[in-house]
Amino acid sequence: MCLAIPMKVVEVNENKGVVETGGILKAVDISLIPQVQPGEYAIVHAGFAIERMDEAEARKTLDFFDEMIRLMEADKK
Repeated sequence: MCLAIPMKVVEVNENKGVVETGGILKAVDISLIPQVQPGEYAIVHAGFAIERMDEAEARKTLDFFDEMIRLMEADKK
């Protein structure tokens, strides 16, 4: 299964960037979304930022992931 995750862009340096979610920082290739700026959200898959994402939609998706994790952990008990 493949999964792309919304992450906040925190640093941009030519075709490389640093993104963050949940306190985790990751270096990614941003060449697929030129002119992306720190503070914007991007969908990240396999080390590549592949598309810009609206902040509200990114937060909604991340909240959904958090809820799935919470439910899976509760199911283990």
